[in-house]
Amino acid sequence: MKEFFAKILDLIKSHLVVCIIGCAVLIGAVVCLCIFLPGGGNDGTGGSIIPEPTAAPLTPTAQPTPEPATPTPVLPETTPEVTPIPEEITHEGEVISVLDGTWVPEETAAKRPYAIMFNNIGVANPQSGIGDAKILYEALAEGGITRLMGVFEGLNDESGCKDRIGSCRSARHYFASFADEYDAIFIHFGETTYAEKKIKKLKLDHLEGTYWVGDTVFYRDKDIKAPHNAFASLEGIINGIEAMKIRTDHKEDFKPNHFVFNEEFKAPLSGSDAFLIRLDYSTYMSPYFVYDASTKQYTRYQFDDVHIDKNTQTPLMFDNIIIQLVKEWNKDENGYQDMELEDASGNGYYITGGKSVPITWKKNEKNKFMSYYDENGEVLSINPGRTFISVFPNHRSDKLVIE
Repeated sequence: MKEFFAKILDLIKSHLVVCIIGCAVLIGAVVCLCIFLPGGGNDGTGGSIIPEPTAAPLTPTAQPTPEPATPTPVLPETTPEVTPIPEEITHEGEVISVLDGTWVPEETAAKRPYAIMFNNIGVANPQSGIGDAKILYEALAEGGITRLMGVFEGLNDESGCKDRIGSCRSARHYFASFADEYDAIFIHFGETTYAEKKIKKLKLDHLEGTYWVGDTVFYRDKDIKAPHNAFASLEGIINGIEAMKIRTDHKEDFKPNHFVFNEEFKAPLSGSDAFLIRLDYSTYMSPYFVYDASTKQYTRYQFDDVHIDKNTQTPLMFDNIIIQLVKEWNKDENGYQDMELEDASGNGYYITGGKSVPITWKKNEKNKFMSYYDENGEVLSINPGRTFISVFPNHRSDKLVIE
């Protein structure tokens, strides 16, 4: 009996164990469902756990693309406008040139200029270096031809004419007188007896091509027929001056008095039109000038063509033209000319800016005095720049054209 009950008890125990294990498995499954199924979990009512119905997937609502933000413009920093102050030009160490009214170094102005004679016939045209002259003179020689004399200042190794100036020809006594007005060193190749006497009388320093120093100052261009082939060089002039022991600085009491200069270009307020100027010295020589309003200068023509500097191939252009009417006559049977210049006066014209105004002049050779005057009797004020001076016979004034 005891064995029967023991078997019954063992059977009950085995079934109980199975039940306990089954219940544990069931409870674990329910817990998992509550945790992992949507809507799972205890609702707090003690009811059954019912999974929530699965909701249909939602279509995401398209979000509007935000407009890009308009960048705030970055304005450049503004600098207040400042009126520039022009740099003050002091011209320290410079003075106004007595030849052309421009600023030049003091040491240049202190030096004596060179007055150089130029040949001026057809076969010698165009001349070399003539464009570097600050003042250019023209006057009759003989036989209807003219000679030119250039007054040069500040020539150096940078000058375009340093190697070739000419061709140079013989002096006339009135050109020696003109050179002396500037305390210039007179440079020429040959001279008349009248010029020789005048040079001695004036005690004028000069370099002459036929003296012993001539070969130092001048050279011959063998490609040109003599006597039109004598040329000077700057080196030759300097060596000639040293050989002749010629004074190179102005005397302390030197005071030029030809004219004064305007501070800037100024056309005459009155006067006659002067766009064409013709100087009929003779039937052979009738140079003329044409005014260019754009440059405010006069271009020179001769032998039916523009007059150029052969060194540079540039036309001769002038800011001022002075016509000095003089009493002139034949000096001898050779046709050499003479002029009333030792103590004389006369009339003339000043031409600039397309206008011509009457002027007067006075000269005293002994005192090295020569001045031009305006209509009011004041010393003539001319424009800065290059000046052409025509010494024209007054008995041919009817051959002078200004229009």
